[in-house]
Amino acid sequence: MNVGHILKAKGADVFTLRPEVSLAEVVQVLAERRIGAIVLVDEAGRVAGIVSERDVVRVLAKFGAGVLEKPIGEAMTVKVKTCSSETAIEEVLAIMTKGRFRHLPVIDGGRLSGIVSIGDVVKTKIEEAEREAEQMREYIAAG
Repeated sequence: MNVGHILKAKGADVFTLRPEVSLAEVVQVLAERRIGAIVLVDEAGRVAGIVSERDVVRVLAKFGAGVLEKPIGEAMTVKVKTCSSETAIEEVLAIMTKGRFRHLPVIDGGRLSGIVSIGDVVKTKIEEAEREAEQMREYIAAG
């Protein structure tokens, strides 16, 4: 099973912002959309960075509330780990676990094509395990 399976089930919509927006705007969008991370894109639509709830907490703790008016580009993660639609679910889990993050942008053909969260991956793994268990029950019952 791969990331493309997850995107097909959940959709490929990704809300993005530009790195020039303020941290306050990012916080507002995270809260309004009930999401845990926002991908930041440059003028050409390429991934410029990502900002998560953890990033927000980190910069607020370090610099105080005054940082809310600063551009998010100063607080975003710029070395963004990504995957493609073809990336196996197990590899995504390994990337997220090693990097200790919960959101992974999906890049296909050099363009942002979606985002997967640890919740998406865990849900898919549970569904896969349930399907396999049902197949085993059917196999045993038929024998």
